[in-house]
Amino acid sequence: MYKYRTNGVCAKEISFDIDDEGKVHNVSFLGGCNGNLKAISKLVEGMDAKNVISILEGNTCGFKQTSCADQLAKALKERL
Repeated sequence: MYKYRTNGVCAKEISFDIDDEGKVHNVSFLGGCNGNLKAISKLVEGMDAKNVISILEGNTCGFKQTSCADQLAKALKERL
């Protein structure tokens, strides 16, 4: 299980696994908008990490220059 400390968002930490084939599993967020982050976790389950990055990277939240989705993309990039 990889843990990533977020920056600039309500969620404080993102945990996830990447299997040997590069697929994302077990994504969970500590803090943040519970329903939305559960939905993101379900949507990316089993997806290729590079594909998740290409979809989520650059998403913003309100006036912030990042979002929990963008932070997940950053975490995945860091792990790869």
